[in-house]
Amino acid sequence: MRLAELSRRGGVPTATIKYYLREGLLPAGRRVTATQAEYDETHLRRLRLVRALIQVGRVPISSAREVLAALEDEELDHNSRLGTAVWALPHGPEGTGDEPAEGAARRTVDALLARLGWEAARAYGDESPAHRMLVTAVASLTRLGYPCAVEDLAPYARSGHQLAVADLDLLERYESPDEQLEAAVALTVLYEPVLLALRRLAHGEESNRRYTRRDG
Repeated sequence: MRLAELSRRGGVPTATIKYYLREGLLPAGRRVTATQAEYDETHLRRLRLVRALIQVGRVPISSAREVLAALEDEELDHNSRLGTAVWALPHGPEGTGDEPAEGAARRTVDALLARLGWEAARAYGDESPAHRMLVTAVASLTRLGYPCAVEDLAPYARSGHQLAVADLDLLERYESPDEQLEAAVALTVLYEPVLLALRRLAHGEESNRRYTRRDG
C-alpha cells in the first residue's frame, strides 16, 4: 500500500506518519520510486501501536522508542514486552520517598502484596511505576487519617485481580503480539474512565439500597 492508504487505514495523517518515519518509530517502506515507498500490514500494525502509545497513551517519543525496542528484543518474553508497554504509560504523581508517611505506606503496601501472594509485584517493588503510585496514594490516605490498613486495601486488590483477568481475556482476542501490545496500551488508557464511572454508578446503587427510606 502507498502512504495515503496507510494513513487512511491507520487513522493517522500522512504528515504524522512522515514524522514517525523520521523519528525511527516506523520502519521505512520499500522504495519503489525516488519519491514513493510501499508499506505492508506490518507497517500498519506498528502504526497502530505507535498511535496507541503517543496519541492515546500520551507517551513521550523517547519512551515510545523503549517500548518499540522491547517489542523487537527477541530475548524478552511476551510478558516482559507487555510490562514494558504498560510501564511506559503516565502513572500519576509519585512521592519523594523521604517522608515518614511514605515509609509507613511502603510497609503497608509490602504487607498487602505479601498477604495476596503477588510475588511479581513484590519482586519489582519500586521499579514498578504502579507500585510507586500505590505507595504515594496510601501515603496521602495516611497523612489525612483515612483508613488504609492492609485489611482496608485488600478488597480493592482482590477486585483489581478480577479486573486483570478480564483485561487479559480481552487482550487474548487479538492474535499477533503487536496487536496485543497496542490493545494493552489503548485499553489500559481507555478503560480507566470506564472503571471510574462504573465505580461511581455502583456507589449510587449501593447507597440507594442502604440508605434510601422506603415507607410502606
